[in-house]
Formats: sequence, C-alpha cells, structure tokens
Amino acid sequence: MTERFTRSEIWRVAVLGCVLAAGMLASGPVFGASAPAETRAVPAGENVEMKGVIVSRDGETLVLRDSTRTDTVLLLTDTTTIKTKASGDKPGEKFDVTALVPGLIVTAKGTGDAEGRLVVRGIRFKKSDYKAAVTAYTMTDPVADKADQALRDIASTDQRIAALDDYDLVKTVTVYFAVNKADLSPEAKASLDEAAASAPGARNYTVEVQGFTDSTGDFDKNLELSQRRANAVVQYLAVKHDIPLRRIVTPMGYGSTKAVADESTAEGRAQNRRVEVRVLVNKGLGQGSAGGAK
Repeated sequence: MTERFTRSEIWRVAVLGCVLAAGMLASGPVFGASAPAETRAVPAGENVEMKGVIVSRDGETLVLRDSTRTDTVLLLTDTTTIKTKASGDKPGEKFDVTALVPGLIVTAKGTGDAEGRLVVRGIRFKKSDYKAAVTAYTMTDPVADKADQALRDIASTDQRIAALDDYDLVKTVTVYFAVNKADLSPEAKASLDEAAASAPGARNYTVEVQGFTDSTGDFDKNLELSQRRANAVVQYLAVKHDIPLRRIVTPMGYGSTKAVADESTAEGRAQNRRVEVRVLVNKGLGQGSAGGAK
C-alpha cells in the first residue's frame, strides 16, 4: 500500500518539523546529548503488547522505543500483519513492511523468542502518523495522553539512523524510464539483476529504492509517477529475485525534487527519469555466513 501526498501536505509537515526543531535547539539539548536508552529482553514464550516509536529498522528487525526510553528489538516475519488502526466502522488498511519507517508510532503484539526479541504477529498505527513520519519524521496529530506525548518527543528528537554513514555501500544501480512510463525496460531489468546479485546472503543487508521524474508536468502527478516507478522496481526485485519486502526500506517517490542533470535538455531530462537502488550493509554488524537467511 502506497500513500500519495499533495504538495501542500508535504510543505505543511516539513515547515512544522523545522519549527519544532528550532524550538528544541533553543530550549535544550537534542537526543545526541541525552542519556542512552535502556534495553529490554522479552522472556521467551511471553505474549507482549507494546507501544512505542520506531527508532531504527535494519532489514527484518526494528528497534521500538517506549515512553520510558526503553528499547525492544522486534523481529518481523512473513506472517506479520501490518495495518492502520480501525476507525469507526472502517477496518484498518493493510500495508507492507516498507511502511515501517523510523519516527512512526506503532502498537506491536507478539511473543518473545530465545534471543530476547519480540517476534511480531501484528503491528497497528494511525494513518495520520504514517503520513507525517514519511514526509518529515514529525508527529502532527493531537496528543491523547502523557505517554503519547513522550513518544512524540522521542520521534521529534531522535536522529534517523538510516544515513549512509552508518552503512557500507555494497552496490548502486540506476534504471531509467521513458516519458510518463513506469514500465521496466530490458536494460533496466538487467541492471536490477546485477543489483540483486550483489545482495549478500547475510541477515543484515538492506535495499534502498528511490524514484524520480523530470520536472515537466504537474508536481503531484510527478510524485505519483515516481512512486509507481519505485514500486515497479520493488516488485521486480521481490518476484524475480525473491528479495523479501522486509529488507526493502521505504521505497519512496520524490517526483522532480532531486534532479541530477540539466533539465533544459532532452538528454538531461532522460537522466532524471530514474530509480536509484542501493544495497547496504550495516557497519555495526558482521557479514555473517553466505548461507544466512534471506
């Protein structure tokens, strides 16, 4: 499931994020200067329901921080269900694991395993929180109680750790698209085959997918088109190469916001109609054996 955001929504949330950040800088230290979070081991076999904010995601695992600044490692599986919370008579919408971005407040249910992780059966979140987390990593909904306020504060001040500085870049490929198209060409498929071949067999690799357009056309339509291009790449990697969706972090369409070539020429616009794919390995984890889980 992919959300579409209008230009006004993106700017509104982004401006609010800047205002909140400025207020935090003026009022006190940010997360980097605060006390480190505690860690929690979930007893094996214990059924747990917990609420927190996602502070990191690395392939099939998440770190969830609760309102007491205690971290729990969550393990995603192929049977984990991910939905928005039901509203009135409307049931929750289904999402795939790529929706689980840092900054998102979620409620998770699961059972502890032998390593102290929570093996997650289901995750639920507010649709408005998802929209805000994707656009600016800032929560915008009215706060219901003190616990929610604490989670909002954590989401606003913690740093997103998915920066490339925290990862070793294994492979980068760029695939290109025809005007107004999201179909993969034979050349694009060959490039994606090359990227998939570089994905290690260890448990700690992550695939980052970003879609773009040239600057011609409507801003909102370009956002939608760039997302369709990113989704086409994700589908190819998942179906053709059996890369689990839980290893693909937030396939995102950026429209025409990140041009890499001159938009005044046809050649430049062709270079901007692209999807960039990066295969990353977390520097804090060992490569593991080649026979590790996908």
